[in-house]
Amino acid sequence: MDYRAPRAIETARLRLVASEPSLADAVTDYFNRNRGHFAPWDPPLPVEHGQAAFHATQLAEQSEHFDAGRAWGHWLTLLDAPARVIGRVSLSNIVRGSFHSCNLGYAIDALHQGRGLMHEALAAVIAAAFAPDANLHRIQAAVRPENRRSMALIGRLGFHDEGLARDYLFNGGQWRDHRLFVRLNPAFVPPPDW
Repeated sequence: MDYRAPRAIETARLRLVASEPSLADAVTDYFNRNRGHFAPWDPPLPVEHGQAAFHATQLAEQSEHFDAGRAWGHWLTLLDAPARVIGRVSLSNIVRGSFHSCNLGYAIDALHQGRGLMHEALAAVIAAAFAPDANLHRIQAAVRPENRRSMALIGRLGFHDEGLARDYLFNGGQWRDHRLFVRLNPAFVPPPDW
């Protein structure tokens, strides 16, 4: 079965657009503006991460993954400022078969925190992921225990804490424990060949 996610999603205040090379300048600006904000949470980044050519290549690869259904990444822009990227939501490591699951990642511009924008974006992406066209069964998010704001956000979105994963990801300069949160799709439809 060919599962699809929408390449663009609109909410009350946001437009979420799938990765494509034409976003390279806006994505580079987003990461460069937020370098210090993201540093405690990021994995080691290559030197060329601050350059548009690097992001153009990454965005082209992400677009291929999107079309193949392996990963769905959306960049957030405000409806009234569509040229400026202010965040990202990604569903990565999409696995079908008996799993129908993925990992959730998200980040927002330091200047746009605390306005409910990420909640709005995540609610829309989750709805798309659980819709019949995408039909995922499980979305997992890994959150560092000290990131109280992110844990509260995930809780408001209906994710349940499944426990602590020790030394789960390398970010902020060392291996970090993460709490694993999961949301299941109550409307999951078993594929016809099951």
